[in-house]
Amino acid sequence: MTWRIAAASEVGTSHSATGGTCQDSCLALVESDPNKSPFLTLFVADGAGSALLGGTGAQLAMESAAAFVARRRAQTPECALDHAWAVECIAAIRAKILAAASQNAAQPRDYACTFLGVIASPAVTLLMQIGDGAIVIDIGHGLEVPITPMAGEYVNMTHFVTDNNAIDILAVTLLPARADKIAVFSDGLQRLALNMETHTAHAPFFAPFFTALAAATQAQEAHLQNGLTRFLQSQAVNDRTDDDKTLALAYWVG
Repeated sequence: MTWRIAAASEVGTSHSATGGTCQDSCLALVESDPNKSPFLTLFVADGAGSALLGGTGAQLAMESAAAFVARRRAQTPECALDHAWAVECIAAIRAKILAAASQNAAQPRDYACTFLGVIASPAVTLLMQIGDGAIVIDIGHGLEVPITPMAGEYVNMTHFVTDNNAIDILAVTLLPARADKIAVFSDGLQRLALNMETHTAHAPFFAPFFTALAAATQAQEAHLQNGLTRFLQSQAVNDRTDDDKTLALAYWVG
């Protein structure tokens, strides 16, 4: 029993048209050990379009978040997930970015990015978020959006892990339950995946993905990845959004 996962990031047409690259990054991992319960991490970061090194900031966020989880698991493998995990994860990301800025004679805001994360065991699901994009989960009651995507003071603005008050604005939700379905995505997919007026999940958007994950065998996971990439590259998606887009998925297979 574990989660089946798939994740991909693809450049938006507004960036590709000018020769730009994707500023999003993502990570999906399941720690599988026959002597332990499975342990899931899903991370998504979106580099700010206004930041000189936003894409690099998103990559650094993935690296530091993954290193943080590995370090905490090595130190106390059976420790319970709690709010402190989220705070320490964001602190680790900020430390990595601030160090990179110092080494490159840059400002932390040059690496500005959002960050969304899910860390989960079969008993507990920890959600954390700074910025826009969203996390959709199902813990047995249907698809929910526990954290409202963060908007900034002005239109098309949001919050970033490089903000001085990042820890203060960090949104954390701890659920004492297993998440059977999880989707984490950057703001490039918000208008496709959410009802923007009510900030609720648009179930038809997610249904094909979770159906495919449920039906696939372990050997077919690579095909799931390829299929997700093709979807994000498709004309149907690009007709709805010109932004970079990232989607990370997990489905519990009993």
